[in-house]
Amino acid sequence: MRSQFLFAAAALLAASPAAGAVTVLGNSSARLCYEAAESHMSPSMTLIRTCDDAMRDEGLSGYDRVATLVNRGILKARLGNLDEAIVDYDAALRSDPNEAEAYLNKGFALLHLPDAARQARPMFDSALEKKTRRPELAYYGRAVANELSGEVRAAYDDYRQASRLDPKWQDPKADLARFQVR
Repeated sequence: MRSQFLFAAAALLAASPAAGAVTVLGNSSARLCYEAAESHMSPSMTLIRTCDDAMRDEGLSGYDRVATLVNRGILKARLGNLDEAIVDYDAALRSDPNEAEAYLNKGFALLHLPDAARQARPMFDSALEKKTRRPELAYYGRAVANELSGEVRAAYDDYRQASRLDPKWQDPKADLARFQVR
């Protein structure tokens, strides 16, 4: 059963353009990095190098630097480089401890590491507390973390909330269908 939930979480990470990319405006490498994180296309090392170029060459504002770290982390995570993605999310959080999307994305990366579900839950809690732009994803990720940790009632409640926030999203509905409420 555990592998089923990990697969669902992996599918969510791979299928979604980003758990929560952070917007960067303008015509810069940082903007291209953001657009890649938001894209449905598979990322490439070239796109990650675009993010690297932005970090190195563009004299980014504090906000754009944090955004680019999160967006580069998303691309690394989608390529399966979870440890490197977490390094980017942690760097973003050191610069801005209120960046909700860094918590959200770090939570999803942690869900893919062995025995890290308990570490992922506080990331989703923080993303919600800091007002992530994608609360439905935070509730869904926290539901998966809860279920992997054996907290079935909390998982059910979070799947329901994710479904309420995005009624057209089928994944929470499918997960809710596995539960029997007594």
